[in-house]
Amino acid sequence: MKRYLLSGVAMLVLPAAAYANCPAITMGDSMGVAAGAFPQQYELSEFEAAAGCSMEFSENPAIGDLNARIAGNPALPPLADRLPSEPLVVVPYDSVGHYGGTFDALSNATEAGTSDFLSVRHVNLVRYSDDLQTIVPNVAKSWEWNADYTQLTFHLRAGHKWSDGQPFTSADVKFWYDNLMMDTNVIEKAKDYVLVGGEPMTVDTPDETTVVFNLPAPKPGLLAHFATSYAQGFQPMHFLGQFHPAINADADALAQSMGFENGYDAIKAYYGSSDWTDTPSPMLNSPDKLAALPAHAVPTLESHFVVNETTEGRHFVANPYFHMVDTTGQQLPYINEMDEIYANDHEVRLLKLINGEVDYKAQSLGLPDAPILLENQGSGDYTLQIAPRISMPTVSFNVTHEDEAKRAVFGDVNFRKAMSIAIDRNEINETAYFGQGVARQYIGFSPVPSFVDPMWATYAAEYDPEGAKALLDGAGVVDVDGDGMRDLPGGAKLIINMQFAQQGLPGQVVELISQQWAEVGIQTTVKEVTPDEYRSAQSSNQLDVGLWEKSQPLAIVLGNNELWVPPFENYFAHRSGMLWAEWVDSNGASGVEPPDYVKGLIADINAFQSTPVGTPESDAIGARMVEAMTSNLLFIGTVLSSGPIYHANALKNFPEFKTESYEYYRTYPYLGAQWYLDE
Repeated sequence: MKRYLLSGVAMLVLPAAAYANCPAITMGDSMGVAAGAFPQQYELSEFEAAAGCSMEFSENPAIGDLNARIAGNPALPPLADRLPSEPLVVVPYDSVGHYGGTFDALSNATEAGTSDFLSVRHVNLVRYSDDLQTIVPNVAKSWEWNADYTQLTFHLRAGHKWSDGQPFTSADVKFWYDNLMMDTNVIEKAKDYVLVGGEPMTVDTPDETTVVFNLPAPKPGLLAHFATSYAQGFQPMHFLGQFHPAINADADALAQSMGFENGYDAIKAYYGSSDWTDTPSPMLNSPDKLAALPAHAVPTLESHFVVNETTEGRHFVANPYFHMVDTTGQQLPYINEMDEIYANDHEVRLLKLINGEVDYKAQSLGLPDAPILLENQGSGDYTLQIAPRISMPTVSFNVTHEDEAKRAVFGDVNFRKAMSIAIDRNEINETAYFGQGVARQYIGFSPVPSFVDPMWATYAAEYDPEGAKALLDGAGVVDVDGDGMRDLPGGAKLIINMQFAQQGLPGQVVELISQQWAEVGIQTTVKEVTPDEYRSAQSSNQLDVGLWEKSQPLAIVLGNNELWVPPFENYFAHRSGMLWAEWVDSNGASGVEPPDYVKGLIADINAFQSTPVGTPESDAIGARMVEAMTSNLLFIGTVLSSGPIYHANALKNFPEFKTESYEYYRTYPYLGAQWYLDE
């Protein structure tokens, strides 16, 4: 594996004297220091009181050279002027680390399969700890709700700075909400998590470190959204605001002087036109403009900053202003640099993993990949974890298909039920998942909440090919031309095109479903495409069936209604009913009117999010949502199983993951900033 050397004595394990000011406690050895208010971390004053020490801070010896590679950054001030006055003290898992090295990452492609790597350096206002139950501080120092969950107040860290050294304040949160998320020139349609029952919130900033979200109705799940989403609740007003006409009257002129059409064009070049925070920087979008740009990428609060970007990959260096330290006062992150390579071909990805060319990977791997990866652990010098998953491969039929004949068939719940019971989930489990999974129907929640009638978890999930044939006959999907395969009711051939991306679900599962459907007379074609190709076809209503993993924990549903409102998720995931979504978004002016049960789901999810969890009223709404979603089989579940998590043996402080899932934002609960390379 190609590595940068850990460059000299200064990069090796620091001498014991460097640790003398505070004890080098770890999760494995607390040295008698009492636990803090939150797992695996302390506020500075809290740690000093618990450990009986006065922390002295130290920095990466290479940080000045790394900073020099960030275009537009000035020379570094002393570390004391770069850290917040109250940095977040992180307790390493196994050992206090040392600086140096390059983390090798493998992603699918720009804007398609980079969330795995983003989650390593990601920050947001809060996060889930690695128990996946406790929300803990991160960028925000603390928070509180009012009594009825209509006001959420965050307290930020005094002295926190962006990666270019400019102050991070409450104004950056308000700018993100008012001028990006709620400006239709930037984000065409406001996301559900910035709304409450479709209505906007307001954001107050009584001082530089206090942010108050005022909600028009209760939404206690808003906090969990900030703990799990890639969409950060802040953006640098000092940088992006210079291109926004509401902030700078000369925004258009400034942007035009740099070669952009106007200020909004510049914002989209830097930030994108959605809430996806891993959008390509102008280094990739506008290489001809680099000399005129004030910076090549948006300043960040993340652990690493992008300094080079092409269509083949990206390179990052440590953020010299990062807000975390370890228990000895060393500023995090430990790892100097990160190198990301794009590889859309699954076989190419597997070969790189087997050869030990990668430090961490989970996204786009499935349990079918485990045998070959396990077989090569020794020669590749890596370890493979197998962890439970939250979501599962799911099938949906395009109920608003452009082809009216297919729309009529796909819109028939009896047809969808037939296709569900034509799937042999036991065969999928044994063949693709080595008997380690469980047959499941899609119900919208995973794990199954207590208010769900157990029948729904297995509804129409039994293998019954004869029953499927009878239902298909009843739906008028019969063999008209005598070729042994069923046709559309009007006599036209029925061929279901099954396009899939390996990022969404294993190809082996798609092949098995195709074969099983053929046994009841349904002809299919199977084609693997890139995630970008899949998403483009899905967005333009061109798919016959959706094929992607799907489901979310209750905590996330409470903050984001996407699974329950057409098209039932976002651009990056599994959607269906695109023309229903158009009707909803246009208030009936265009698109296709959805059936009453879908309108009921929209009303119910809004009520569910505003009702205290665990109350009889909440449970009744949730049970009604599950019944409507599952009985109508908009999405057809398959097998809930486990997934592989790969990491190089040289990568230290890498814990056992509770789940191999996107839902808690992949590695985010496991504090990638305290990982280090030991070679």
